[in-house]
Amino acid sequence: MRIAITGGTGFVGRHLAARLDPADTVVISRRTGIEIDDVDALAAAFAGCDVVVHAAGINREIGDQTFERVHVEGTRAMVDAARRAGVKRIVMVSFLRARPNCGSGYHETKWAAEELIRQSGIDHTILKASMMYGHGDHMVDHVSRAVKTWPVFATVGFRGRTVRPIPIEDFVDVMLAAAEGRIPEPTVAVMGAEELPLSDAVRRIARVVGRTPLFIAVPVWSVRILAQLTEWTMVVPLVAKAQAKMLAEGVSEPEPWAPEAPVELRPSHLFSDESIRAALPEAGRFGWGDLRVSRWMAGLRQRV
Repeated sequence: MRIAITGGTGFVGRHLAARLDPADTVVISRRTGIEIDDVDALAAAFAGCDVVVHAAGINREIGDQTFERVHVEGTRAMVDAARRAGVKRIVMVSFLRARPNCGSGYHETKWAAEELIRQSGIDHTILKASMMYGHGDHMVDHVSRAVKTWPVFATVGFRGRTVRPIPIEDFVDVMLAAAEGRIPEPTVAVMGAEELPLSDAVRRIARVVGRTPLFIAVPVWSVRILAQLTEWTMVVPLVAKAQAKMLAEGVSEPEPWAPEAPVELRPSHLFSDESIRAALPEAGRFGWGDLRVSRWMAGLRQRV
């Protein structure tokens, strides 16, 4: 089985590609020279592929990389290219709570992408996933660095939200099962084996890295302001606006409802100290190099 992976150099795509035979894998991303909305380039890349795993996505908009372009136009181009190339199956990585008319460009465009695949006429599996973690993620990475950097950590809202974190290794298992046609439902919710309050998940990460910050609950609106500020100022924001909405809602139930994958294929590993350690980044704390202005000044010095 030959598999093409859009977003193949991103977090999910990279971990999937590592489990596949390189001879039967086509990795597609901007880094490999293919734009997600270039139908001709995608069709050429998909030639001879049986399955496309559509893992391309962004959690914040930067320049011309908008939610509309990447999630909607990119998916439309991918579907057109898959038809041209005779691809037999599409596996899409979506978000657990992607839905229309919710006030979030991320959620709404992910839903629009799901609808394009449902209407494609190509056999498909849409995986509506909760938060994933592993080496190179945005969950354990950012929380561990934050608690090492600041003595206070803000938790979102005054009502406990819950999460069901998925180890990326478990999610790769689900993607492979979907690629092989072992998931009968066209849309399934994929959630971690353990549901826990978001604040407990943060405390576990802090404990593993040997920190005991002061936890303070703050209103949702203040986290949204923080998200906007860090999107403006940081190379990779501490929290993106789309992530602020996720945290405000919790990430433990699909919306709209979708069935879960078959029991034998569901993620089974807990959010344990061992799995957290495996996901820890090499970087210790946030610093000057994480700010956009540092990149700008470095570029200025090079030009001078």
